Amino acid sequence: MTDQGQASAAQVTEQQEAPGNLPKKTMKPLSKLPKPQFSQNALVVLRKRYLKKNEKSEPIETPEELLWRVSSALAKGDIPYEGEESVQETALKFYRLMTSLDFIPNSPTLMNAGRRLGQLSACFVLPVRDSIDSIFEAIKHAAMIHKSGGGTGFSFSRIRPESDKVLSTQGVASGPVSFMTVFDTATETIKQGGTRRGANMGILRVDHPDIEKFISCKTDNSRLTNFNISVAITDEFMKALREDRDYELKNPRTKECVGRLKARKVFDQIVDSAWSNGEPGIIFIDSINRSNPTPHAGEMESTNPCGEQPLLPYESCNLGSINLAHMVRDGKLDRDHLRQVIRDAVHFLDNVIEVNNYPLQLIEELTRANRKIGLGVMGFADLLIALGIPYDSQEAVDMAENLMAFIQQESKAASADLGSRRGNFPNYPGSVYDTPETPHMRNATTTTIAPTGTISILAGCSSGIEPLFAISFVRKVLDNEELLEVHPLFQEVARERGFYSDELMKRIAEKGSIQSFREIPEDVRRVFVVSHDVKPQWHIRIQAAFQKHTDNAVSKTINFPFEATEEDVEEAYVTAYELGCKGLTIYRDGSRDVQVLNIQRKPRYPQVEPRPRPDETRGVTERINTGCGKLYVTINTDEYGFCEVFAQMGKAGGCAYSQIEATSRLISLALRSGVKVEAVIRQLMGIRCPSPVWKNGEQVVSCSDAIAKVLNHHAKTNVAYAADQMGACPDCGAAVEHEGGCIVCRSCGFSRCS
Repeated sequence: MTDQGQASAAQVTEQQEAPGNLPKKTMKPLSKLPKPQFSQNALVVLRKRYLKKNEKSEPIETPEELLWRVSSALAKGDIPYEGEESVQETALKFYRLMTSLDFIPNSPTLMNAGRRLGQLSACFVLPVRDSIDSIFEAIKHAAMIHKSGGGTGFSFSRIRPESDKVLSTQGVASGPVSFMTVFDTATETIKQGGTRRGANMGILRVDHPDIEKFISCKTDNSRLTNFNISVAITDEFMKALREDRDYELKNPRTKECVGRLKARKVFDQIVDSAWSNGEPGIIFIDSINRSNPTPHAGEMESTNPCGEQPLLPYESCNLGSINLAHMVRDGKLDRDHLRQVIRDAVHFLDNVIEVNNYPLQLIEELTRANRKIGLGVMGFADLLIALGIPYDSQEAVDMAENLMAFIQQESKAASADLGSRRGNFPNYPGSVYDTPETPHMRNATTTTIAPTGTISILAGCSSGIEPLFAISFVRKVLDNEELLEVHPLFQEVARERGFYSDELMKRIAEKGSIQSFREIPEDVRRVFVVSHDVKPQWHIRIQAAFQKHTDNAVSKTINFPFEATEEDVEEAYVTAYELGCKGLTIYRDGSRDVQVLNIQRKPRYPQVEPRPRPDETRGVTERINTGCGKLYVTINTDEYGFCEVFAQMGKAGGCAYSQIEATSRLISLALRSGVKVEAVIRQLMGIRCPSPVWKNGEQVVSCSDAIAKVLNHHAKTNVAYAADQMGACPDCGAAVEHEGGCIVCRSCGFSRCS
């Protein structure tokens, strides 16, 4: 596969080689093929993150060329089975599948198909065994995967615990958590060439002697920033929890019991940590292995970074999602159309396995041995709205279960059909499919519910199986201009029912939710719910309904309001286990903005005295234009960081002067009391007055906004840290969504891990 420059879509003719290098005789002008109806937001994301670029980072292909590049590259997977004569027809089928926005594959496939790199998989799991050689081999292999655009999952459960014996040196072991830091540093160095950031999943079994240290290893959010972490919960642990008794800790080196812990104590630690900052997540490892389709080929130890794809060591998986928003016709689910999309998507993903350029020989061997694919969905919230079904209702749960049962059934039928023509996956003998009733199966798994942050932006639909994030929101575009975005179905209903107004949409954008707007009819408010309108139990029930008919796992974030208690989180974990989920990720709104000083079952937020103003500070003064005149902002720091802000405009004694002085004093008080500067910036940024002005292509909308901009200019916060702590996108400043252990910006397409 080559990485040649591309001609414009209108210039691709039968005499020229189109993206993807199909044989010349099969070329047709792209200008005569259907064009994708990408939104303006999707086009921004495509230009920034997906289209091929030259050395000046300028796009050198169009969206149509991207889709043709991918389609024609994937169509070559037919050649060993159907011959070259099928390639043109398959390329056109794949092109129409994506151009319709009915189906979008995972990001590495869009980025790399038909290019020199050619690495198309998103998910990998690497083994980490109990030796220095194995540990650093895993780091090396992870670096190669991250460089190629993939994410990696690791189980550190085989590494001997801290202070255990090291026989070769007569020393003591440093334990799995210390080695995770080495993995994290290596990931930070790679950064995947700027297109995808390195992402890892770190897992430790609950019966590992170092489990308590692992649970608390991300209490400081500036540590292990390239890791999501999850505890592998066993059935035995859950039984001990129910019976309120101890359970055994086992040394992985000797396999012997080396101690016992109270299950309740450990569970409380997991709950408290997740309540305070969203981590660790949990996976139910025994449940995962009960669903292992090839137990004779190995045991599942870990998942990919967002938790939805359990894999054997050295396996990879290729994912793609169906846009459910397009599966409604005349107010009903169009099963005929959905069936055809499923069958075409299974063909597409199986061809990914054929043409993929794998980063390691071992990964290629294991991937081809099991041929796992993961077909999932996005736009579920849009589907429910189109059908008039509230997300938090039994009707929605029933729809989720019936819908996924249909997708499972049809994807298995498509895989069986491929198996009859192309051959079964090599590990089929001895697998769960090896029965007279299923003589053919091409893929060991066919379904996964993955997070779809950026690809759902391309498809113009809601993310995965999540509720809507907001009914209306403000998106920043060029030159910091703000554009009001309203969910199209809500806008349509609002106009039909006569309550639409630009002013109302702006007010909704300030909250995201419409539940407090009594001028909106109750039946409309009932259907158009957003994530924080949905109680956690309904989130879990929807996840469990999808899990019933999903081979792999389901990525979903269970959102809690800020005032939720640890008991609420505990109930969610227990319910998820009882309902058959394979794991759970929770996020309590705003939890990462607050530094909890004492994590306990009933936390208290102690009142604090600000530290004294130091005798000597270092500072800088910046002049910034506002609608009220020139504002001079001085920011001072001491040995602990920012400690005070002074702002001055005009003569003392005026009303504006007194308001600016009050704002500055309160900022200084907050900074010396330990409030993070990012939290201060977030509170001040965007406060408006009647007289906004422009400065260097950026709008200054008030004096408070000006002070925030100066603070932000000098803060120089770390990108990933700022994204996690502020709830704001580090690229464009818009609000981010928490999805499946990841953060995603729907405004510009930024994603921490996908």
